Amino acid sequence: MRTVREDLQATLDARRDLGPEYEAALVESFADRLEATIAARVQAELHRQGPYPGRTRRTGPPLVSLALGSMGLGIPLTAIATVNAGPLGLVVTWIAIAVINVAAAMAYIRRP
Repeated sequence: MRTVREDLQATLDARRDLGPEYEAALVESFADRLEATIAARVQAELHRQGPYPGRTRRTGPPLVSLALGSMGLGIPLTAIATVNAGPLGLVVTWIAIAVINVAAAMAYIRRP
């Protein structure tokens, strides 16, 4: 199984070989593989931890504020990334935002 870095390098090499007209398809393909990798890692971690004994009501900042903040920051970051790096920058930006939100949600759920 290839690593994410190897997948990204292969995508960049293919883009260089195929040209910019295939960029959108290559980015979409890389994003699909990356999402599948992230999902597999999350599932493996959840399986490793076993069933959660129970959830209690938490106090503290709700995750809604994190999600809304991510969306608010995502708009200018999307513009900056797209202008500077094209569709690949767009995909990388939103994957990073998604990873941050998933990590925050997992930390929030695990908190006693």
